[in-house]
Amino acid sequence: MPDANGLVTLADVQSHPAVLAYLQMGDDYLGSLGYTEHGLRHANLSAHIAGNIMRRLGYAERDAELAAIAGFMHDIGNCISREFHGVSAALLAKDPLVELGIEPRELAVVMNALGNHEEEIGTPATPVGAAAILADKADVHHTRVRCEDPTQFDIHDRVNYAAKRSFLRVDSATRVITLELDIDTAVGQVMEYFEIFLSRMQICRKAAEVLDASFSLVINETRLL
Repeated sequence: MPDANGLVTLADVQSHPAVLAYLQMGDDYLGSLGYTEHGLRHANLSAHIAGNIMRRLGYAERDAELAAIAGFMHDIGNCISREFHGVSAALLAKDPLVELGIEPRELAVVMNALGNHEEEIGTPATPVGAAAILADKADVHHTRVRCEDPTQFDIHDRVNYAAKRSFLRVDSATRVITLELDIDTAVGQVMEYFEIFLSRMQICRKAAEVLDASFSLVINETRLL
Protein backbone atom coordinates (compact mmCIF):
# COMPACT_ATOMS: atom_id res chain seq x y z
CA MET A 1 0.00 0.00 0.00
CA PRO A 2 1.17 3.58 -0.66
CA ASP A 3 2.39 5.56 2.34
CA ALA A 4 0.41 8.13 4.35
CA ASN A 5 0.93 10.64 1.55
CA GLY A 6 -0.37 8.25 -1.07
CA LEU A 7 3.10 7.64 -2.53
CA VAL A 8 4.52 4.32 -3.67
CA THR A 9 7.26 2.98 -1.40
CA LEU A 10 10.15 0.57 -1.75
CA ALA A 11 8.24 -1.89 0.44
CA ASP A 12 5.37 -1.86 -2.06
CA VAL A 13 7.71 -2.74 -4.89
CA GLN A 14 9.56 -5.39 -2.88
CA SER A 15 6.32 -7.29 -2.34
CA HIS A 16 4.79 -6.94 -5.81
CA PRO A 17 4.41 -10.44 -7.32
CA ALA A 18 5.20 -9.42 -10.89
CA VAL A 19 8.37 -7.60 -9.89
CA LEU A 20 9.51 -10.59 -7.85
CA ALA A 21 8.72 -12.97 -10.71
CA TYR A 22 10.68 -10.85 -13.20
CA LEU A 23 13.61 -10.65 -10.81
CA GLN A 24 13.64 -14.40 -10.18
CA MET A 25 13.38 -15.28 -13.86
CA GLY A 26 16.19 -12.88 -14.67
CA ASP A 27 18.44 -14.37 -12.02
CA ASP A 28 17.64 -17.91 -13.14
CA TYR A 29 18.37 -16.98 -16.75
CA LEU A 30 21.70 -15.34 -15.95
CA GLY A 31 22.59 -18.33 -13.80
CA SER A 32 22.09 -20.60 -16.80
CA LEU A 33 24.54 -18.40 -18.71
CA GLY A 34 27.12 -18.58 -15.93
CA TYR A 35 26.69 -15.00 -14.68
CA THR A 36 27.05 -13.95 -11.06
CA GLU A 37 24.02 -13.51 -8.78
CA HIS A 38 21.51 -10.86 -9.90
CA GLY A 39 18.58 -11.78 -7.66
CA LEU A 40 17.03 -10.57 -4.41
CA ARG A 41 20.34 -10.15 -2.63
CA HIS A 42 21.70 -7.81 -5.29
CA ALA A 43 18.37 -6.01 -5.68
CA ASN A 44 17.93 -5.35 -1.95
CA LEU A 45 21.53 -4.26 -1.47
CA SER A 46 21.35 -1.92 -4.48
CA ALA A 47 18.14 -0.40 -3.11
CA HIS A 48 19.73 0.21 0.28
CA ILE A 49 22.89 1.74 -1.16
CA ALA A 50 21.03 3.97 -3.65
CA GLY A 51 18.79 5.40 -0.95
CA ASN A 52 21.75 5.91 1.36
CA ILE A 53 23.71 7.82 -1.30
CA MET A 54 20.84 10.27 -1.74
CA ARG A 55 20.35 10.77 1.98
CA ARG A 56 24.05 11.26 2.68
CA LEU A 57 24.27 13.89 -0.04
CA GLY A 58 21.29 15.83 1.29
CA TYR A 59 18.62 15.00 -1.26
CA ALA A 60 14.96 14.94 -0.31
CA GLU A 61 13.65 11.79 1.33
CA ARG A 62 11.24 11.20 -1.54
CA ASP A 63 14.09 11.28 -4.04
CA ALA A 64 15.96 8.81 -1.84
CA GLU A 65 12.94 6.49 -1.91
CA LEU A 66 12.73 6.69 -5.71
CA ALA A 67 16.43 5.89 -5.95
CA ALA A 68 15.87 2.86 -3.71
CA ILE A 69 12.97 1.73 -5.91
CA ALA A 70 15.14 2.08 -9.01
CA GLY A 71 17.95 0.22 -7.27
CA PHE A 72 15.64 -2.67 -6.48
CA MET A 73 14.12 -2.90 -9.97
CA HIS A 74 17.12 -2.18 -12.20
CA ASP A 75 17.80 -5.79 -13.24
CA ILE A 76 14.27 -7.09 -13.84
CA GLY A 77 14.82 -6.78 -17.60
CA ASN A 78 17.18 -9.75 -17.46
CA CYS A 79 14.09 -11.96 -17.50
CA ILE A 80 13.80 -11.09 -21.21
CA SER A 81 17.45 -10.93 -22.24
CA ARG A 82 20.81 -9.73 -20.99
CA GLU A 83 21.12 -7.48 -24.04
CA PHE A 84 19.58 -4.06 -23.41
CA HIS A 85 18.20 -5.33 -20.10
CA GLY A 86 18.04 -1.78 -18.76
CA VAL A 87 15.57 -0.74 -21.44
CA SER A 88 13.59 -3.94 -20.87
CA ALA A 89 13.57 -3.21 -17.14
CA ALA A 90 12.16 0.26 -17.71
CA LEU A 91 9.33 -1.09 -19.85
CA LEU A 92 8.56 -3.98 -17.49
CA ALA A 93 8.50 -1.65 -14.49
CA LYS A 94 5.72 0.52 -15.87
CA ASP A 95 2.70 -1.71 -15.27
CA PRO A 96 3.53 -2.73 -11.67
CA LEU A 97 4.32 0.86 -10.70
CA VAL A 98 1.16 2.20 -12.30
CA GLU A 99 -0.82 -0.55 -10.57
CA LEU A 100 0.68 0.58 -7.26
CA GLY A 101 -0.42 4.15 -7.98
CA ILE A 102 2.82 5.93 -8.78
CA GLU A 103 2.56 9.50 -10.02
CA PRO A 104 3.42 10.02 -13.71
CA ARG A 105 6.43 12.24 -13.05
CA GLU A 106 7.89 9.75 -10.57
CA LEU A 107 7.24 6.91 -13.00
CA ALA A 108 9.21 8.76 -15.67
CA VAL A 109 12.12 9.32 -13.29
CA VAL A 110 12.30 5.64 -12.32
CA MET A 111 11.95 4.43 -15.91
CA ASN A 112 14.76 6.76 -16.99
CA ALA A 113 16.97 5.46 -14.19
CA LEU A 114 16.37 1.83 -15.18
CA GLY A 115 16.89 2.46 -18.88
CA ASN A 116 20.25 4.12 -18.32
CA HIS A 117 22.00 1.96 -15.73
CA GLU A 118 23.98 -0.15 -18.22
CA GLU A 119 27.49 1.18 -18.75
CA GLU A 120 27.46 0.13 -22.42
CA ILE A 121 24.52 2.34 -23.42
CA GLY A 122 23.45 4.33 -20.35
CA THR A 123 23.88 8.00 -19.51
CA PRO A 124 23.13 9.18 -15.96
CA ALA A 125 20.80 12.16 -16.25
CA THR A 126 19.12 12.53 -12.85
CA PRO A 127 20.26 12.15 -9.24
CA VAL A 128 17.93 9.16 -8.87
CA GLY A 129 19.46 7.45 -11.88
CA ALA A 130 22.98 8.33 -10.81
CA ALA A 131 22.47 6.84 -7.35
CA ALA A 132 21.06 3.63 -8.85
CA ILE A 133 24.10 3.30 -11.11
CA LEU A 134 26.58 3.73 -8.27
CA ALA A 135 24.69 1.28 -6.07
CA ASP A 136 24.64 -1.36 -8.79
CA LYS A 137 28.32 -1.04 -9.70
CA ALA A 138 29.42 -1.06 -6.05
CA ASP A 139 28.26 -4.65 -5.54
CA VAL A 140 31.48 -6.52 -6.28
CA HIS A 141 31.68 -9.39 -3.82
CA HIS A 142 32.67 -13.05 -3.53
CA THR A 143 29.16 -14.07 -2.42
CA ARG A 144 27.83 -13.32 -5.92
CA VAL A 145 29.87 -16.11 -7.53
CA ARG A 146 27.77 -19.21 -8.30
CA CYS A 147 30.49 -21.54 -9.60
CA GLU A 148 31.87 -23.72 -6.80
CA ASP A 149 34.97 -24.89 -8.66
CA PRO A 150 37.72 -22.23 -8.77
CA THR A 151 39.38 -24.06 -11.67
CA GLN A 152 36.32 -23.23 -13.76
CA PHE A 153 36.25 -19.51 -12.93
CA ASP A 154 36.24 -17.02 -15.78
CA ILE A 155 37.65 -13.54 -15.22
CA HIS A 156 34.35 -12.18 -13.84
CA ASP A 157 34.18 -15.03 -11.31
CA ARG A 158 37.79 -14.48 -10.28
CA VAL A 159 37.39 -10.73 -9.76
CA ASN A 160 34.20 -11.10 -7.75
CA TYR A 161 35.50 -14.08 -5.76
CA ALA A 162 38.67 -12.15 -4.96
CA ALA A 163 36.66 -9.23 -3.58
CA LYS A 164 36.44 -10.02 0.12
CA ARG A 165 34.99 -6.62 1.07
CA SER A 166 33.27 -3.88 -0.87
CA PHE A 167 31.92 -0.69 0.63
CA LEU A 168 30.64 2.50 -0.96
CA ARG A 169 31.61 5.36 1.33
CA VAL A 170 29.78 8.66 0.89
CA ASP A 171 31.42 11.66 2.54
CA SER A 172 28.71 14.25 3.07
CA ALA A 173 31.16 17.08 3.79
CA THR A 174 33.48 16.66 0.82
CA ARG A 175 30.89 15.04 -1.49
CA VAL A 176 33.35 12.30 -2.38
CA ILE A 177 31.92 8.87 -3.17
CA THR A 178 34.54 6.17 -2.66
CA LEU A 179 34.28 2.53 -3.65
CA GLU A 180 36.53 0.62 -1.25
CA LEU A 181 37.54 -2.91 -2.22
CA ASP A 182 39.66 -5.50 -0.46
CA ILE A 183 40.92 -7.90 -3.12
CA ASP A 184 42.69 -11.19 -2.39
CA THR A 185 45.48 -11.03 -4.97
CA ALA A 186 46.10 -14.74 -4.57
CA VAL A 187 42.73 -15.25 -6.29
CA GLY A 188 42.53 -12.35 -8.74
CA GLN A 189 44.81 -9.51 -9.71
CA VAL A 190 43.94 -5.83 -9.40
CA MET A 191 44.65 -5.38 -13.10
CA GLU A 192 41.96 -7.95 -13.88
CA TYR A 193 39.49 -5.73 -12.05
CA PHE A 194 40.36 -2.85 -14.36
CA GLU A 195 40.29 -5.10 -17.40
CA ILE A 196 36.60 -5.88 -17.00
CA PHE A 197 35.35 -2.97 -14.91
CA LEU A 198 36.94 0.10 -16.54
CA SER A 199 33.71 1.04 -18.31
CA ARG A 200 31.84 0.66 -15.03
CA MET A 201 34.21 3.04 -13.29
CA GLN A 202 33.75 5.54 -16.12
CA ILE A 203 29.97 5.58 -15.72
CA CYS A 204 30.44 5.84 -11.93
CA ARG A 205 32.45 9.02 -12.44
CA LYS A 206 29.70 10.44 -14.66
CA ALA A 207 27.07 9.44 -12.10
CA ALA A 208 28.97 11.16 -9.30
CA GLU A 209 29.13 14.35 -11.37
CA VAL A 210 25.34 14.32 -11.74
CA LEU A 211 25.16 14.19 -7.94
CA ASP A 212 27.54 17.18 -7.71
CA ALA A 213 30.11 14.82 -6.24
CA SER A 214 33.32 13.10 -7.25
CA PHE A 215 34.10 9.40 -7.50
CA SER A 216 37.12 7.64 -6.05
CA LEU A 217 38.31 4.02 -6.11
CA VAL A 218 40.43 2.51 -3.34
CA ILE A 219 41.69 -1.06 -3.66
CA ASN A 220 43.61 -2.67 -0.80
CA GLU A 221 43.93 0.74 0.86
CA THR A 222 45.56 2.26 -2.24
CA ARG A 223 43.74 5.09 -4.02
CA LEU A 224 43.63 4.37 -7.74
CA LEU A 225 41.08 6.97 -8.87
